[in-house]
Amino acid sequence: MRSFLKPLWAAALLFPLQAAMAQTPVYLDDSKPIEDRVEDALSRMTLEEKVALCHAQSKFSSAGVPRLGLPENWMTDGPHGIRPEVAWDEWNQAGWTNDSCMAFPALTCLAATWNPDMSLRYGRAIGEEARYRNKNVLLGPGVNIYRTPLNGRNFEYMGEDPYLASEMVVPYIQGVQSCGVAACVKHFALNNQEEDRYTVDVEVSDRALYEIYLPAFKAAVQRGKAWAIMGSYNCYKGQHCCHNQYLLNDILRGEWGFDGVVVSDWGGVHNTREAAYNGLDMEFGTGTDGLSVSASDAYNHYFLARPFLEQIKAGVIPESVVDGKVRNILRMMFRTTMNPNRPYGSFEDPAHGEAARQIAEEGIVLLQNRDNTLPIQLEKTRKILVVGENAIKMMTVGGGSSSLKAQYEVSPLDGLRARVGSAAEVVYARGYVGNTDGSYNGVVSKVDLSESRSADELLAEAVALAREADYVIFVGGLNKNSHQDCEGGDRYDYGLPYNQDRLIEALAEVNPRTVVVLVSGNSVAMPWADRVGAIVEGWYCGSEAGNALAAVLVGDVNPSGKLPFTMCTRLEDYHAHALNDSLVYPGVDHREIYKDDIFVGYRWSDKQKKSHRPLFCFGHGLSYTTFEYGKAVLDRKQMTEADSLRVCVSVKNTGSRAGAEVVQLYVSDLKSSLPRPIKELKGFRKVMLQPGESREVEFVLDRTSLSYFDDAKHAWVAEPGRFEVLIGASAEDIRSRAGFELK
Repeated sequence: MRSFLKPLWAAALLFPLQAAMAQTPVYLDDSKPIEDRVEDALSRMTLEEKVALCHAQSKFSSAGVPRLGLPENWMTDGPHGIRPEVAWDEWNQAGWTNDSCMAFPALTCLAATWNPDMSLRYGRAIGEEARYRNKNVLLGPGVNIYRTPLNGRNFEYMGEDPYLASEMVVPYIQGVQSCGVAACVKHFALNNQEEDRYTVDVEVSDRALYEIYLPAFKAAVQRGKAWAIMGSYNCYKGQHCCHNQYLLNDILRGEWGFDGVVVSDWGGVHNTREAAYNGLDMEFGTGTDGLSVSASDAYNHYFLARPFLEQIKAGVIPESVVDGKVRNILRMMFRTTMNPNRPYGSFEDPAHGEAARQIAEEGIVLLQNRDNTLPIQLEKTRKILVVGENAIKMMTVGGGSSSLKAQYEVSPLDGLRARVGSAAEVVYARGYVGNTDGSYNGVVSKVDLSESRSADELLAEAVALAREADYVIFVGGLNKNSHQDCEGGDRYDYGLPYNQDRLIEALAEVNPRTVVVLVSGNSVAMPWADRVGAIVEGWYCGSEAGNALAAVLVGDVNPSGKLPFTMCTRLEDYHAHALNDSLVYPGVDHREIYKDDIFVGYRWSDKQKKSHRPLFCFGHGLSYTTFEYGKAVLDRKQMTEADSLRVCVSVKNTGSRAGAEVVQLYVSDLKSSLPRPIKELKGFRKVMLQPGESREVEFVLDRTSLSYFDDAKHAWVAEPGRFEVLIGASAEDIRSRAGFELK
């Protein structure tokens, strides 16, 4: 009898325990709505655990809640590749041997593809690498506007036009987040220079803010559904942008309905009370000396750490404030690390290299091609001379937070040699010496850049070889060293560094088939433009740079890239420099006024009419074939604010080889009560056409395509009147026009 009762007694005690274990907490039940899971997790947390979520615990991570099974959050730079692991509390590399990434082209190159499909592919590939490395936040992409060509971080952004940047950023975000990794769009907002970036207070009209500097961020939030936003270093309306009431609370959350996490830029937080109330959620990179307290305790001295906790405990700040931040952080965690269905990602995947190469090929821009200098005709070529330091310099090293430890990087010289093979001899001459530093934050170039010869000796060698070559390929431009294309400082001037102009002119004098390849993320002065055969904008193209460039130079790939920003002849032709006013750039006593207002890029060039025509305009890019445009046809001549307008135009490839054309649609308001740009980009399509093939390209316009931001009404206004549609191959090469009326 006793042996029979014992199992019954044991089962009676075990049943409640099994029932309790079988009841999954709401926050761990992925079948429940995210908001229910967020509230359940929040209700189980202590105040100390909540505050710990709001600040860093290392250079690139923040705490989780181990007691509840909530993992840490791990950030990574982006946006061009997954940064190598760094030491817990240092910027130096951690010494891992399995953290070399695929280096993708810089975002200027991606924007130059004018192809949203490439942007989606880019986002997916980099998202897969971030996910594989167990990062749940990618610190990118960047969508600050190209306001001055001196900005050291322009290469990280998507050009001068808010519409182009908006259309390209959305698929990038969607690609990254499809991998269960949050895209952290940066730098919000008005971070359009590196000079005085920590303290400059930007003054800009609401109209310019909403029409020029915010649209790409708005598209990222409302259409891309970005899960994270990074604040910027600079100030606006007297407050730092990482805790800025107007930008973060009024616009980002109030007007746009953002429900994700606001992350500070590293070191961008300056005040506990503002950080608490003005929209910031997670603080990273704040300077703590590690001396007055132990290094391991330094993170507790962040503004949103112990000072925040103490003010909550004292009743100075209500606990509801930290609850709001934690809700945003938990929401991101449930979308990323706490999502059991997110994919595993992949690393060292050949498909990522293929994506990097194709993006680079589509983004490279043929700026000039006199007498069909390009493509190189290998069947008629015996010797090709490659000149220039950038033909061998590793361009994934340096540049600030975008510096990468790449799995590999094909240089322009190696790429051309591999493609040409035995068809012709490829010889190299350095020609000039630039910056021989080949390291950044522990990432070291594999190429020895030391040089003992003088500038005159190097030039003489290159010129002598150029005389006997069939083609001269000069690979120069900028690099990622300080005060060039690099975080932390702007360029000192508009010209090419290292006396490259002298070398280019000498090469062109002895060889008419001189091709200048500019490796850069910015426009540069080109006083030799009318003396060289061809000019190619080669960008920073990542791991596959050399292969992509070689494919374009020899004609395996027909170039289809278009400029995402205007290239002016002189620095003073740019709106930020035209007034020769330090208040406009770079600012005086930490104060800067955007007197150029809405007239940025081609909007400024159009306003100046013929007096300041750009060297190469926005949207410009040549092909090895030709395209003929038909007449723009509208489906109606009148529309109301409730209507949409259909615009069709035929495009034909009239050349002898296949090629892609970017058909661009601009809108002009012929009479407005407020000053407006002569035209604004409102649509584009990239179409691939075989020789002789025609295709109908369609655009749809609505009231948003016609609207301007009215400062007085604080609203977008579509003013009735006459408008004109302009269809073209660039901002200056307009092929067809058609008018209509908004009733």
